[in-house]
Amino acid sequence: MNILVTGANGQLGQEMRQVSTSSTDRYIFTDVAELDITDAITVKRMVRENNIKVIVNCAAYTDVDRAEDDVCMAELLNATAVRYLAEALKANDGILIHVSTDYVFGSTQQNTPYKEDHPVNPTGVYGLTKLHGEQTIANVDCHHIIIRTAWLYSEFGKNFVKTMLQLTAQKPQVKVVFDQVGTPTYAYDLAATIFNIVENRQYEGKDGIYHFSNEGVCSWFDFAKMIVKYAGHTACDIRPCHSSEFSSKVHRPSYSVLDKTKIKEALGIQIPYWTESLQTCIEQLKNKV
Repeated sequence: MNILVTGANGQLGQEMRQVSTSSTDRYIFTDVAELDITDAITVKRMVRENNIKVIVNCAAYTDVDRAEDDVCMAELLNATAVRYLAEALKANDGILIHVSTDYVFGSTQQNTPYKEDHPVNPTGVYGLTKLHGEQTIANVDCHHIIIRTAWLYSEFGKNFVKTMLQLTAQKPQVKVVFDQVGTPTYAYDLAATIFNIVENRQYEGKDGIYHFSNEGVCSWFDFAKMIVKYAGHTACDIRPCHSSEFSSKVHRPSYSVLDKTKIKEALGIQIPYWTESLQTCIEQLKNKV
């Protein structure tokens, strides 16, 4: 079977490269240089000529603050391009595995984990355009699995873990917000789950929205403290602070824990606890040095 992975140079895309090496399926990895997903004709040609049956869409406009001033590009990548992928797959009787975000819930007041059918209420351009991407998939009505995730990090690209490792190696003190709570997600764990869905054809008859993050709950402050612990950067003092102390164009969710019951039951999987996956990631980063 032929599988197309878009956004292959990003965090999740690079992890998809890693986990798919054992597959007998044909994976085609593309980023903007190989495939412009904002060009409907090019997308249709790619799907048709390569008989693509699965697209794993890892491409997205993810700069939350910049999106506020770059609305057209965020909408183009997060919604319009998604429609092109969905339309091309529908014409070829394929399935779209699309990655979305906890930001679709926005400022909804919540103190229990979000289920997939919880009302959405995005407050910023990023969350709104990602919601539009979800909606356009439903409107096209192609076979699909939408996976919402949160707080993604990995050995690749720019993310909170790598930023904290750099800051805590250079500074005696770092302030991190304690009033935003969620769950970190190791991109490798998400990639492995997506790979198993494709490899074992677990997507058959399972169209819909699912949530995936690692297990557990923490604040960004707690997250930073564990990064420091596992990296051995104990000379840096991590101090808790309020999110109001950092200027931002977007009101970030104060609570964005995702309920993963549905995906665990549908796929029969166990999801690692967030500290275990964080430790694995930091060990991988140490080995790269």
